[in-house]
Amino acid sequence: MALAVAQTRSVLFIKRKYLHALRKTCLWFSTNDTILADQRKPPPKTHLRKSQKKTTLTDLSWEERLSDVVTPLWRLSYDEQLELKLKHQERIMSQLSGYLSGELQSQSSLPVRTKLSFPVLPVLPSPVRDGYRNKSTFSVNRGVDGNPKTVGFYVGTGKKGNIVCVNGDHLLNMPEKHTRVARCYQDFIRLSSLEPCLLFYTGGHWREVTVRTNAEGHTMAIVYFHPQTLTPEEVVVHKAELLDYFTRGPGSVCQLHSLFFQESAMTRCTHEQSPYQLLHGQPHIYEEQLGFKFRISADAFFQVNQAAAEVLYSTVRQLCIPNPEEGGERTQFGGTLLDVCCGTGAIGIITSPRVDRIIGIELIEQAVEDARHNAALNNVLNCEFIPGKAEVVLPGVMSQLSSAGGGPVAAVVNPARAGLHYRVVRALRNQPNIRRLVYVSCKPDGDAMRNFRELCCAPDPMKKLTGEAFSPTLAVPVDMFPHTPHCELVLLFER
Repeated sequence: MALAVAQTRSVLFIKRKYLHALRKTCLWFSTNDTILADQRKPPPKTHLRKSQKKTTLTDLSWEERLSDVVTPLWRLSYDEQLELKLKHQERIMSQLSGYLSGELQSQSSLPVRTKLSFPVLPVLPSPVRDGYRNKSTFSVNRGVDGNPKTVGFYVGTGKKGNIVCVNGDHLLNMPEKHTRVARCYQDFIRLSSLEPCLLFYTGGHWREVTVRTNAEGHTMAIVYFHPQTLTPEEVVVHKAELLDYFTRGPGSVCQLHSLFFQESAMTRCTHEQSPYQLLHGQPHIYEEQLGFKFRISADAFFQVNQAAAEVLYSTVRQLCIPNPEEGGERTQFGGTLLDVCCGTGAIGIITSPRVDRIIGIELIEQAVEDARHNAALNNVLNCEFIPGKAEVVLPGVMSQLSSAGGGPVAAVVNPARAGLHYRVVRALRNQPNIRRLVYVSCKPDGDAMRNFRELCCAPDPMKKLTGEAFSPTLAVPVDMFPHTPHCELVLLFER
């Protein structure tokens, strides 16, 4: 009974302190702030009448069909979008509450709406709702007119054999700089003597193009190319044509800060597997987040919505190392922050003034190099970044922390959609010094739910989950992706 009362008080204290800090630092993120959503929509003639009860695909323009695929919520007001997302997150957290209370026995159980056992706050809105993406990848395939050298996004699926590539100029989340590069790349490959690579086994060379931008307006383009049977000397000729087009030809209108070229026979590969070749400009672009500067490489992970990422990172920082005087003088709280799946080090570096030590773990070596560079760039001296699989590296780090006795440990995990490896969950669960864990998930109803349950279940020697269980105490959704059903969920676990 005393434990239940203490947990209730803890939840109320966290929520009150968190909301107090959030009001001081994130007041300008209100849905009613002066940064109003751009209400532009596809032309009025494409809107469906309210009286229409049923719409078939043939009634929609190709632009509408693509909008429905890429930005399915584009017809809703922003307030309606946030309401829809909150209900979705509440359903997911209700499911988690059901698992923890025993009302649901397995993830395959029929959905049961269980009373939430912890608060789910309203969705924190994105300060920028339109044209917010700082990274976009445009595909190459047959267009509406049948031209195989069309650059855009897919409507249809390969399984059904009905893929059509549609230009994305009208998409609400797409900045004009990105669509300009896509249009120029389309013009270039249509002038090229080489065919596009639609399917690897049918030949062709020109593949998709990725565009990255930052708040300063710098633009990086990365062109992917399948060499097939071309000799290195022949590839050099076509690289030179690409370079000339974007630096001295019609593509110079894009004013590229960087132009990269990657030749590969694989669908996706890292810089180590096939180096990104810098054809023009600078090897990196830079972005600022909450007063810290970050270097972005061609293949580095960085949140696609810079303005909303600041909301996300300030939320994560406040939950990892609470500071009631958020926004005032920086305060050192001591201890260690363990940043798992740290990417280019953003969360750790931003949180570094509050702790004695940051340990970041990241699989992609290039991202680790960026993280180390970013720490030096910001004169952050208490960060250590370790390359490797978290499930391999983490047990050793945990053992080191235990023997060192370096004070309290907080952990933040920000994995991909597949969630954390079970050995990572086990290492976190079995480390008694970790009293607070913040889990950032872009898909909490997927494999991440398994992670949540393993963090919170009763000790299970069969699964080697012997440590004290965590409990979810607060969930904060952050809208990183306006006009889509997706958002990031920040979930605080304590014990």
